[in-house]
Amino acid sequence: MSKEQERAELHRIIWKIANDLRGSVDGWDFKSYVLGMLFYRYISERIATDVDKVEHKAGNTQFSYAKISDADAENGRADIVDTYGFFIAPSELFVNVQKRASTDDKLNETLAAVFKHIENSAIGTESENDFKGLFDDIDVNSNKLGATVIERNKKLVKILDAIADLNLGEIQDSTIDAFGDAYEYLMTMYASNAGKSGGEFFTPQEVSKLLAKITLVDRNQPNNMKTEVNKVYDPACGSGSLLLQFAKVLGRDAVHQGFFGQEINITTYNLCRINMFLHGINYSKFDIAHGDTLLNPQHWDDEPFEAIVSNPPYSTKWEGDSNPLLINDPRFSPAGVLAPKSAADLAFTMHMLSWLSTDGTAAIVEFPGVLYRGGAEKKIRQYLVDNNFVDCVIQLPQNLFFGVSIATCIIVLKKSKNDNHVLFIDGSEQFIHSGNKNKLSDKNIETLLNAYIKRENVEHFCKLVKKDDIAENDYNLSVSSYVETKDTREVVDITELNQRITGIVARQNELRTKIDAIVKDLEG
Repeated sequence: MSKEQERAELHRIIWKIANDLRGSVDGWDFKSYVLGMLFYRYISERIATDVDKVEHKAGNTQFSYAKISDADAENGRADIVDTYGFFIAPSELFVNVQKRASTDDKLNETLAAVFKHIENSAIGTESENDFKGLFDDIDVNSNKLGATVIERNKKLVKILDAIADLNLGEIQDSTIDAFGDAYEYLMTMYASNAGKSGGEFFTPQEVSKLLAKITLVDRNQPNNMKTEVNKVYDPACGSGSLLLQFAKVLGRDAVHQGFFGQEINITTYNLCRINMFLHGINYSKFDIAHGDTLLNPQHWDDEPFEAIVSNPPYSTKWEGDSNPLLINDPRFSPAGVLAPKSAADLAFTMHMLSWLSTDGTAAIVEFPGVLYRGGAEKKIRQYLVDNNFVDCVIQLPQNLFFGVSIATCIIVLKKSKNDNHVLFIDGSEQFIHSGNKNKLSDKNIETLLNAYIKRENVEHFCKLVKKDDIAENDYNLSVSSYVETKDTREVVDITELNQRITGIVARQNELRTKIDAIVKDLEG
Protein backbone atom coordinates (compact mmCIF):
# COMPACT_ATOMS: atom_id res chain seq x y z
CA MET A 1 0.00 0.00 0.00
CA SER A 2 1.43 3.39 -1.01
CA LYS A 3 1.85 6.28 1.43
CA GLU A 4 -1.13 8.09 -0.11
CA GLN A 5 -3.26 4.93 0.13
CA GLU A 6 -2.25 4.53 3.78
CA ARG A 7 -3.17 8.15 4.43
CA ALA A 8 -6.53 7.74 2.68
CA GLU A 9 -7.27 4.59 4.70
CA LEU A 10 -6.30 6.36 7.94
CA HIS A 11 -8.58 9.25 7.02
CA ARG A 12 -11.45 6.89 6.32
CA ILE A 13 -11.02 5.17 9.67
CA ILE A 14 -10.69 8.46 11.57
CA TRP A 15 -13.83 9.92 10.10
CA LYS A 16 -15.78 6.69 10.69
CA ILE A 17 -14.65 6.71 14.32
CA ALA A 18 -15.58 10.37 14.71
CA ASN A 19 -19.06 9.77 13.34
CA ASP A 20 -19.64 6.51 15.22
CA LEU A 21 -18.57 8.04 18.52
CA ARG A 22 -20.57 11.22 18.49
CA GLY A 23 -24.02 9.57 18.44
CA SER A 24 -26.57 12.30 19.11
CA VAL A 25 -23.92 14.98 19.65
CA ASP A 26 -23.60 17.49 16.82
CA GLY A 27 -20.39 16.88 14.88
CA TRP A 28 -19.18 20.45 15.28
CA ASP A 29 -19.71 20.33 19.06
CA PHE A 30 -18.10 16.90 19.28
CA LYS A 31 -14.90 17.85 17.47
CA SER A 32 -13.26 19.14 20.65
CA TYR A 33 -13.42 15.69 22.24
CA VAL A 34 -11.88 13.81 19.33
CA LEU A 35 -9.25 16.48 18.58
CA GLY A 36 -8.51 17.01 22.27
CA MET A 37 -7.93 13.31 22.95
CA LEU A 38 -5.75 13.07 19.85
CA PHE A 39 -3.65 15.91 21.27
CA TYR A 40 -3.54 14.26 24.71
CA ARG A 41 -2.22 11.07 23.17
CA TYR A 42 0.37 12.98 21.14
CA ILE A 43 1.92 14.94 24.01
CA SER A 44 1.92 11.82 26.19
CA GLU A 45 3.78 9.77 23.60
CA ARG A 46 6.16 12.60 22.82
CA ILE A 47 7.36 12.93 26.41
CA ALA A 48 7.45 9.19 27.13
CA THR A 49 9.30 8.30 23.93
CA ASP A 50 11.89 11.06 24.25
CA VAL A 51 12.63 10.28 27.91
CA ASP A 52 12.93 6.57 27.07
CA LYS A 53 15.32 7.38 24.24
CA VAL A 54 17.63 9.34 26.57
CA GLU A 55 17.66 6.54 29.14
CA HIS A 56 18.26 3.84 26.52
CA LYS A 57 21.15 5.81 25.07
CA ALA A 58 22.65 6.03 28.56
CA GLY A 59 22.57 2.24 28.76
CA ASN A 60 19.34 1.76 30.71
CA THR A 61 17.74 -0.25 27.89
CA GLN A 62 14.87 -1.63 30.01
CA PHE A 63 13.67 1.81 31.13
CA SER A 64 10.06 2.78 30.40
CA TYR A 65 8.75 6.17 31.53
CA ALA A 66 5.20 4.85 31.40
CA LYS A 67 6.05 2.21 34.01
CA ILE A 68 8.00 4.20 36.61
CA SER A 69 6.35 5.76 39.66
CA ASP A 70 5.16 9.34 39.68
CA ALA A 71 7.54 10.02 42.56
CA ASP A 72 10.56 8.88 40.52
CA ALA A 73 9.39 10.97 37.56
CA GLU A 74 9.35 14.09 39.71
CA ASN A 75 13.13 14.09 39.65
CA GLY A 76 13.04 15.02 36.00
CA ARG A 77 10.08 17.43 36.10
CA ALA A 78 12.13 20.63 35.77
CA ASP A 79 14.08 19.37 32.76
CA ILE A 80 10.94 18.08 31.03
CA VAL A 81 9.07 21.36 31.54
CA ASP A 82 12.07 23.33 30.31
CA THR A 83 12.25 21.21 27.15
CA TYR A 84 8.59 20.69 26.30
CA GLY A 85 6.84 23.42 28.24
CA PHE A 86 4.74 20.95 30.28
CA PHE A 87 4.92 17.81 32.42
CA ILE A 88 2.84 14.63 32.53
CA ALA A 89 3.26 12.15 35.37
CA PRO A 90 3.58 8.49 34.26
CA SER A 91 0.25 7.51 35.81
CA GLU A 92 -1.45 10.30 33.84
CA LEU A 93 -0.05 9.41 30.43
CA PHE A 94 -2.68 8.67 27.81
CA VAL A 95 -1.67 5.03 27.55
CA ASN A 96 -2.12 4.41 31.30
CA VAL A 97 -5.36 6.37 31.68
CA GLN A 98 -6.79 4.57 28.65
CA LYS A 99 -5.88 1.13 30.05
CA ARG A 100 -7.72 1.86 33.30
CA ALA A 101 -10.62 3.74 31.71
CA SER A 102 -13.13 0.89 31.44
CA THR A 103 -12.86 0.16 35.18
CA ASP A 104 -12.58 3.77 36.36
CA ASP A 105 -15.98 4.79 37.76
CA LYS A 106 -14.70 8.34 38.08
CA LEU A 107 -13.11 8.59 34.63
CA ASN A 108 -14.56 12.05 34.02
CA GLU A 109 -12.95 13.31 37.23
CA THR A 110 -9.68 11.55 36.36
CA LEU A 111 -9.47 13.22 32.97
CA ALA A 112 -10.43 16.63 34.33
CA ALA A 113 -7.64 16.32 36.92
CA VAL A 114 -5.09 15.15 34.31
CA PHE A 115 -5.84 18.07 32.01
CA LYS A 116 -5.63 20.53 34.90
CA HIS A 117 -2.31 19.04 36.06
CA ILE A 118 -0.84 19.40 32.54
CA GLU A 119 -1.91 23.05 32.34
CA ASN A 120 -0.71 23.80 35.87
CA SER A 121 2.70 22.27 35.16
CA ALA A 122 3.43 25.28 32.92
CA ILE A 123 2.45 27.95 35.47
CA GLY A 124 5.34 30.28 36.20
CA THR A 125 7.29 29.20 33.14
CA GLU A 126 7.79 30.67 29.68
CA SER A 127 5.19 28.26 28.29
CA GLU A 128 2.40 29.29 30.68
CA ASN A 129 0.40 31.25 28.10
CA ASP A 130 0.74 28.46 25.55
CA PHE A 131 -0.91 25.91 27.86
CA LYS A 132 -3.32 28.08 29.84
CA GLY A 133 -6.90 26.95 29.15
CA LEU A 134 -5.76 24.55 26.43
CA PHE A 135 -8.18 21.81 27.51
CA ASP A 136 -11.11 24.07 28.37
CA ASP A 137 -13.17 22.90 25.40
CA ILE A 138 -12.97 19.25 26.46
CA ASP A 139 -15.80 19.37 28.96
CA VAL A 140 -15.86 15.84 30.38
CA ASN A 141 -18.91 16.70 32.50
CA SER A 142 -21.03 18.00 29.63
CA ASN A 143 -24.58 16.73 29.19
CA LYS A 144 -23.73 16.43 25.49
CA LEU A 145 -21.84 13.24 26.39
CA GLY A 146 -24.76 11.78 28.32
CA ALA A 147 -27.41 12.57 30.90
CA THR A 148 -25.63 10.70 33.70
CA VAL A 149 -22.03 10.25 34.82
CA ILE A 150 -22.20 6.57 33.83
CA GLU A 151 -23.32 7.45 30.30
CA ARG A 152 -20.64 10.16 29.96
CA ASN A 153 -17.91 7.84 31.11
CA LYS A 154 -19.00 5.15 28.65
CA LYS A 155 -18.68 7.70 25.87
CA LEU A 156 -15.26 8.83 27.14
CA VAL A 157 -14.05 5.21 27.23
CA LYS A 158 -15.10 4.79 23.61
CA ILE A 159 -13.26 7.96 22.59
CA LEU A 160 -10.06 6.94 24.42
CA ASP A 161 -10.16 3.42 22.99
CA ALA A 162 -10.77 4.68 19.46
CA ILE A 163 -7.93 7.20 19.61
CA ALA A 164 -5.65 4.53 21.11
CA ASP A 165 -6.42 2.16 18.23
CA LEU A 166 -5.36 4.63 15.55
CA ASN A 167 -2.17 3.48 13.84
CA LEU A 168 -0.17 6.71 13.85
CA GLY A 169 3.28 5.16 13.76
CA GLU A 170 6.22 5.48 16.09
CA ILE A 171 6.80 8.91 17.61
CA GLN A 172 10.42 9.07 16.47
CA ASP A 173 9.58 8.11 12.90
CA SER A 174 6.48 9.70 11.47
CA THR A 175 4.21 10.59 14.38
CA ILE A 176 4.47 14.35 13.91
CA ASP A 177 3.36 14.04 10.29
CA ALA A 178 0.72 11.45 11.09
CA PHE A 179 -0.75 13.29 14.08
CA GLY A 180 -0.70 16.64 12.30
CA ASP A 181 -2.19 15.16 9.15
CA ALA A 182 -4.92 13.37 11.08
CA TYR A 183 -5.73 16.56 12.99
CA GLU A 184 -5.99 18.67 9.84
CA TYR A 185 -8.09 16.05 8.11
CA LEU A 186 -10.55 15.99 11.00
CA MET A 187 -10.77 19.79 11.05
CA THR A 188 -11.39 19.82 7.30
CA MET A 189 -14.17 17.29 7.61
CA TYR A 190 -15.77 19.02 10.58
CA ALA A 191 -15.61 22.37 8.76
CA SER A 192 -17.12 20.98 5.56
CA ASN A 193 -19.99 19.39 7.49
CA ALA A 194 -20.62 22.32 9.83
CA GLY A 195 -21.47 24.95 7.24
CA LYS A 196 -20.68 28.58 8.02
CA SER A 197 -20.04 28.00 11.72
CA GLY A 198 -17.18 25.65 10.92
CA GLY A 199 -15.92 27.26 7.76
CA GLU A 200 -15.12 30.53 9.49
CA PHE A 201 -12.17 29.00 11.28
CA PHE A 202 -10.56 26.96 8.54
CA THR A 203 -8.83 27.92 5.30
CA PRO A 204 -8.43 25.01 2.84
CA GLN A 205 -4.87 23.74 2.70
CA GLU A 206 -4.36 24.49 -0.98
CA VAL A 207 -5.36 28.15 -0.50
CA SER A 208 -3.02 28.39 2.48
CA LYS A 209 -0.23 26.94 0.36
CA LEU A 210 -0.75 29.52 -2.39
CA LEU A 211 -0.74 32.41 0.10
CA ALA A 212 2.43 31.21 1.81
CA LYS A 213 4.26 30.72 -1.47
CA ILE A 214 3.29 34.18 -2.71
CA THR A 215 4.88 35.79 0.35
CA LEU A 216 8.06 33.77 -0.25
CA VAL A 217 8.56 34.97 -3.84
CA ASP A 218 11.87 36.76 -4.31
CA ARG A 219 12.83 37.29 -7.94
CA ASN A 220 16.47 37.79 -6.89
CA GLN A 221 16.71 34.31 -5.35
CA PRO A 222 17.43 31.00 -7.11
CA ASN A 223 14.15 29.53 -8.35
CA ASN A 224 12.60 32.90 -7.42
CA MET A 225 11.77 31.67 -3.91
CA LYS A 226 13.11 32.39 -0.43
CA THR A 227 14.38 29.41 1.51
CA GLU A 228 13.99 31.01 4.95
CA VAL A 229 12.15 33.80 6.75
CA ASN A 230 12.48 35.47 10.13
CA LYS A 231 8.89 35.70 11.37
CA VAL A 232 5.44 34.91 9.96
CA TYR A 233 2.17 36.45 11.14
CA ASP A 234 -1.59 36.03 10.79
CA PRO A 235 -3.82 38.55 12.64
CA ALA A 236 -6.92 36.33 12.25
CA CYS A 237 -5.19 32.98 12.50
CA GLY A 238 -8.15 30.65 13.04
CA SER A 239 -6.86 27.11 13.44
CA GLY A 240 -3.39 28.13 12.29
CA SER A 241 -3.43 26.40 8.91
CA LEU A 242 -1.97 29.40 7.06
CA LEU A 243 0.92 29.81 9.48
CA LEU A 244 1.73 26.11 9.42
CA GLN A 245 2.12 26.17 5.64
CA PHE A 246 5.46 27.88 6.16
CA ALA A 247 6.62 24.90 8.21
CA LYS A 248 5.52 22.61 5.37
CA VAL A 249 6.95 24.68 2.52
CA LEU A 250 10.21 25.74 4.17
CA GLY A 251 10.60 23.40 7.12
CA ARG A 252 10.07 24.37 10.78
CA ASP A 253 13.65 25.43 11.36
CA ALA A 254 13.64 27.79 8.36
CA VAL A 255 11.21 30.09 10.18
CA HIS A 256 13.89 31.43 12.50
CA GLN A 257 12.03 33.61 14.99
CA GLY A 258 8.73 31.78 14.94
CA PHE A 259 5.03 31.81 14.18
CA PHE A 260 2.82 34.65 15.44
CA GLY A 261 -0.96 34.98 15.34
CA GLN A 262 -4.06 36.28 17.08
CA GLU A 263 -7.57 34.83 17.19
CA ILE A 264 -10.73 36.29 18.72
CA ASN A 265 -12.71 33.03 19.10
CA ILE A 266 -11.60 31.16 22.22
CA THR A 267 -12.39 27.68 20.88
CA THR A 268 -10.56 28.32 17.62
CA TYR A 269 -7.68 29.88 19.58
CA ASN A 270 -7.33 26.60 21.46
CA LEU A 271 -7.50 24.62 18.20
CA CYS A 272 -4.68 26.73 16.81
CA ARG A 273 -2.36 26.15 19.76
CA ILE A 274 -3.06 22.41 19.67
CA ASN A 275 -2.39 22.44 15.91
CA MET A 276 1.01 24.04 16.49
CA PHE A 277 2.04 21.33 18.95
CA LEU A 278 0.79 18.51 16.73
CA HIS A 279 2.95 19.82 13.89
CA GLY A 280 6.04 19.72 16.05
CA ILE A 281 6.29 23.47 16.70
CA ASN A 282 7.84 23.90 20.14
CA TYR A 283 6.22 26.34 22.55
CA SER A 284 9.26 28.62 22.23
CA LYS A 285 8.70 28.98 18.48
CA PHE A 286 5.09 30.21 18.43
CA ASP A 287 3.13 33.02 20.05
CA ILE A 288 -0.61 32.70 19.50
CA ALA A 289 -2.65 35.35 21.32
CA HIS A 290 -6.35 35.56 22.15
CA GLY A 291 -8.30 38.75 21.56
CA ASP A 292 -9.59 41.32 19.08
CA THR A 293 -6.73 42.19 16.73
CA LEU A 294 -8.27 45.45 15.52
CA LEU A 295 -9.00 46.87 18.97
CA ASN A 296 -6.40 45.13 21.11
CA PRO A 297 -3.48 43.77 19.06
CA GLN A 298 -1.10 41.62 21.09
CA HIS A 299 2.13 41.73 19.09
CA TRP A 300 3.28 45.35 19.14
CA ASP A 301 6.66 44.21 20.45
CA ASP A 302 7.10 41.61 17.71
CA GLU A 303 6.26 43.58 14.55
CA PRO A 304 7.28 44.13 11.81
CA PHE A 305 6.86 40.78 10.06
CA GLU A 306 8.55 39.59 6.88
CA ALA A 307 5.66 37.39 5.78
CA ILE A 308 2.00 38.01 6.58
CA VAL A 309 -0.83 35.72 5.45
CA SER A 310 -4.47 35.95 6.43
CA ASN A 311 -8.05 35.08 5.61
CA PRO A 312 -9.83 37.54 7.92
CA PRO A 313 -13.59 37.35 8.50
CA TYR A 314 -15.60 38.76 5.60
CA SER A 315 -17.49 42.01 6.17
CA THR A 316 -17.48 41.62 9.94
CA LYS A 317 -18.64 44.55 12.08
CA TRP A 318 -16.27 46.62 14.20
CA GLU A 319 -16.33 49.90 16.15
CA GLY A 320 -14.95 52.02 13.32
CA ASP A 321 -15.63 55.75 13.62
CA SER A 322 -17.85 55.26 16.68
CA ASN A 323 -14.55 54.94 18.56
CA PRO A 324 -12.82 58.36 18.29
CA LEU A 325 -9.48 56.87 19.32
CA LEU A 326 -9.15 54.61 16.29
CA ILE A 327 -8.54 57.37 13.74
CA ASN A 328 -5.35 58.22 15.66
CA ASP A 329 -4.18 54.61 15.74
CA PRO A 330 -0.92 54.48 13.72
CA ARG A 331 -2.21 51.41 11.90
CA PHE A 332 -5.27 53.18 10.50
CA SER A 333 -4.48 56.92 10.52
CA PRO A 334 -2.30 57.01 7.35
CA ALA A 335 -5.38 56.47 5.16
CA GLY A 336 -7.16 59.40 6.81
CA VAL A 337 -10.35 57.37 7.15
CA LEU A 338 -11.55 54.22 8.91
CA ALA A 339 -13.12 51.18 7.32
CA PRO A 340 -16.91 51.29 7.67
CA LYS A 341 -18.44 49.88 10.85
CA SER A 342 -20.34 47.32 8.79
CA ALA A 343 -17.25 45.94 7.02
CA ALA A 344 -13.88 45.70 8.78
CA ASP A 345 -12.12 44.01 5.83
CA LEU A 346 -9.87 46.97 4.98
CA ALA A 347 -9.21 47.65 8.66
CA PHE A 348 -7.49 44.26 8.75
CA THR A 349 -5.69 45.19 5.53
CA MET A 350 -4.38 48.46 7.00
CA HIS A 351 -3.33 46.64 10.17
CA MET A 352 -1.30 44.13 8.15
CA LEU A 353 0.29 46.83 6.01
CA SER A 354 1.33 48.69 9.14
CA TRP A 355 3.00 45.62 10.61
CA LEU A 356 4.66 44.51 7.37
CA SER A 357 8.44 44.86 7.19
CA THR A 358 10.02 47.08 4.52
CA ASP A 359 11.14 44.05 2.50
CA GLY A 360 8.14 41.88 3.36
CA THR A 361 5.05 40.63 1.55
CA ALA A 362 1.46 40.26 2.75
CA ALA A 363 -1.06 37.98 0.97
CA ILE A 364 -4.64 38.53 2.13
CA VAL A 365 -7.88 36.81 1.13
CA GLU A 366 -10.50 39.53 0.67
CA PHE A 367 -14.25 39.75 0.18
CA PRO A 368 -14.77 40.96 -3.43
CA GLY A 369 -16.76 44.03 -2.40
CA VAL A 370 -13.66 45.75 -0.99
CA LEU A 371 -12.27 45.98 -4.53
CA TYR A 372 -14.96 48.30 -5.85
CA ARG A 373 -17.22 49.67 -3.10
CA GLY A 374 -17.30 53.45 -2.64
CA GLY A 375 -17.15 55.66 0.44
CA ALA A 376 -14.45 55.04 3.03
CA GLU A 377 -13.32 51.85 1.33
CA LYS A 378 -12.58 53.75 -1.89
CA LYS A 379 -10.51 56.28 0.07
CA ILE A 380 -8.50 53.45 1.66
CA ARG A 381 -7.92 51.87 -1.78
CA GLN A 382 -6.79 55.28 -3.02
CA TYR A 383 -4.24 55.45 -0.21
CA LEU A 384 -2.98 51.95 -1.01
CA VAL A 385 -2.73 52.57 -4.76
CA ASP A 386 -1.30 56.12 -4.65
CA ASN A 387 1.44 54.97 -2.29
CA ASN A 388 2.21 51.97 -4.50
CA PHE A 389 1.53 49.35 -1.84
CA VAL A 390 -0.68 47.08 -3.98
CA ASP A 391 1.50 44.57 -5.79
CA CYS A 392 -1.08 42.16 -7.18
CA VAL A 393 -4.77 41.24 -7.14
CA ILE A 394 -5.76 37.64 -7.89
CA GLN A 395 -9.32 36.60 -8.63
CA LEU A 396 -9.98 33.17 -7.11
CA PRO A 397 -12.57 30.61 -8.27
CA GLN A 398 -15.92 30.47 -6.54
CA ASN A 399 -16.89 27.82 -3.98
CA LEU A 400 -13.37 27.26 -2.61
CA PHE A 401 -14.10 27.95 1.04
CA PHE A 402 -16.25 26.19 3.63
CA GLY A 403 -19.45 27.99 4.51
CA VAL A 404 -19.30 30.46 1.62
CA SER A 405 -19.62 29.94 -2.13
CA ILE A 406 -18.71 33.40 -3.45
CA ALA A 407 -15.55 33.97 -5.46
CA THR A 408 -13.04 35.72 -3.22
CA CYS A 409 -9.75 37.36 -4.18
CA ILE A 410 -6.21 37.78 -2.91
CA ILE A 411 -4.60 41.20 -2.44
CA VAL A 412 -0.80 41.17 -2.27
CA LEU A 413 0.85 44.12 -0.50
CA LYS A 414 4.47 45.27 -0.57
CA LYS A 415 6.18 48.34 0.82
CA SER A 416 9.19 48.22 -1.50
CA LYS A 417 8.15 47.67 -5.10
CA ASN A 418 10.46 48.22 -8.05
CA ASP A 419 7.70 49.37 -10.43
CA ASN A 420 4.54 51.48 -10.37
CA HIS A 421 2.22 48.78 -11.69
CA VAL A 422 -0.36 46.43 -10.22
CA LEU A 423 -0.60 42.91 -11.62
CA PHE A 424 -4.14 41.59 -12.08
CA ILE A 425 -4.58 37.82 -12.43
CA ASP A 426 -7.85 36.12 -13.36
CA GLY A 427 -7.68 32.75 -11.62
CA SER A 428 -11.42 32.14 -11.74
CA GLU A 429 -10.96 29.09 -14.00
CA GLN A 430 -8.03 27.65 -12.06
CA PHE A 431 -9.75 24.86 -10.13
CA ILE A 432 -10.80 21.23 -10.12
CA HIS A 433 -14.03 19.79 -8.70
CA SER A 434 -13.70 17.91 -5.41
CA GLY A 435 -16.98 16.64 -4.00
CA ASN A 436 -19.36 19.55 -3.65
CA LYS A 437 -16.52 22.09 -3.51
CA ASN A 438 -13.97 23.49 -5.93
CA LYS A 439 -10.30 23.04 -5.15
CA LEU A 440 -6.95 24.43 -6.28
CA SER A 441 -4.82 21.59 -7.64
CA ASP A 442 -1.01 21.67 -7.46
CA LYS A 443 -1.04 22.60 -11.14
CA ASN A 444 -3.48 25.46 -10.49
CA ILE A 445 -1.26 26.76 -7.69
CA GLU A 446 1.81 26.54 -9.91
CA THR A 447 0.03 28.40 -12.73
CA LEU A 448 -1.03 31.26 -10.45
CA LEU A 449 2.35 31.44 -8.71
CA ASN A 450 4.29 31.49 -12.00
CA ALA A 451 2.07 34.31 -13.27
CA TYR A 452 2.83 36.26 -10.11
CA ILE A 453 6.57 35.63 -10.45
CA LYS A 454 6.82 36.49 -14.16
CA ARG A 455 4.68 39.62 -13.81
CA GLU A 456 3.88 39.77 -17.55
CA ASN A 457 0.80 40.42 -19.67
CA VAL A 458 -1.00 37.28 -20.81
CA GLU A 459 -4.16 37.76 -22.85
CA HIS A 460 -7.33 36.84 -20.95
CA PHE A 461 -5.30 35.83 -17.88
CA CYS A 462 -3.15 38.57 -16.39
CA LYS A 463 -2.32 42.21 -17.02
CA LEU A 464 0.08 44.80 -15.62
CA VAL A 465 -1.70 48.11 -15.05
CA LYS A 466 -0.12 51.45 -14.15
CA LYS A 467 -1.31 52.83 -10.86
CA ASP A 468 -2.21 56.08 -12.65
CA ASP A 469 -4.62 54.11 -14.86
CA ILE A 470 -6.17 52.59 -11.76
CA ALA A 471 -6.64 56.09 -10.36
CA GLU A 472 -8.38 57.13 -13.58
CA ASN A 473 -10.67 54.09 -13.16
CA ASP A 474 -11.91 55.42 -9.81
CA TYR A 475 -9.49 53.20 -7.88
CA ASN A 476 -11.42 50.10 -8.85
CA LEU A 477 -9.30 46.99 -8.13
CA SER A 478 -11.63 44.36 -9.58
CA VAL A 479 -9.70 41.98 -11.83
CA SER A 480 -12.54 41.95 -14.37
CA SER A 481 -12.03 45.69 -14.91
CA TYR A 482 -8.58 45.06 -16.40
CA VAL A 483 -8.40 41.45 -17.62
CA GLU A 484 -10.72 40.81 -20.52
CA THR A 485 -12.60 37.55 -20.22
CA LYS A 486 -12.03 35.16 -23.09
CA ASP A 487 -15.03 34.94 -25.41
CA THR A 488 -15.91 31.25 -25.44
CA ARG A 489 -18.93 31.64 -27.68
CA GLU A 490 -18.92 29.67 -30.92
CA VAL A 491 -17.69 31.67 -33.93
CA VAL A 492 -20.45 31.84 -36.54
CA ASP A 493 -20.03 32.57 -40.27
CA ILE A 494 -22.87 35.07 -40.87
CA THR A 495 -22.92 34.52 -44.67
CA GLU A 496 -23.19 30.78 -44.26
CA LEU A 497 -25.82 31.19 -41.55
CA ASN A 498 -27.93 33.45 -43.81
CA GLN A 499 -27.71 30.90 -46.62
CA ARG A 500 -28.85 28.15 -44.26
CA ILE A 501 -31.74 30.29 -43.04
CA THR A 502 -32.77 31.07 -46.66
CA GLY A 503 -32.73 27.35 -47.43
CA ILE A 504 -34.80 26.56 -44.35
CA VAL A 505 -37.39 29.22 -45.23
CA ALA A 506 -37.63 27.92 -48.83
CA ARG A 507 -38.06 24.39 -47.55
CA GLN A 508 -40.78 25.56 -45.13
CA ASN A 509 -42.67 27.27 -47.97
CA GLU A 510 -42.39 24.15 -50.08
CA LEU A 511 -43.78 21.99 -47.28
CA ARG A 512 -46.61 24.44 -46.58
CA THR A 513 -47.62 24.32 -50.30
CA LYS A 514 -47.68 20.51 -50.24
CA ILE A 515 -49.64 20.43 -46.99
CA ASP A 516 -52.20 22.93 -48.35
CA ALA A 517 -52.64 20.74 -51.46
CA ILE A 518 -53.19 17.63 -49.32
CA VAL A 519 -55.71 19.41 -47.11
CA LYS A 520 -57.58 20.70 -50.22
CA ASP A 521 -57.79 17.16 -51.64
CA LEU A 522 -59.11 15.80 -48.34
CA GLU A 523 -61.77 18.49 -48.11
CA GLY A 524 -62.86 17.89 -51.76
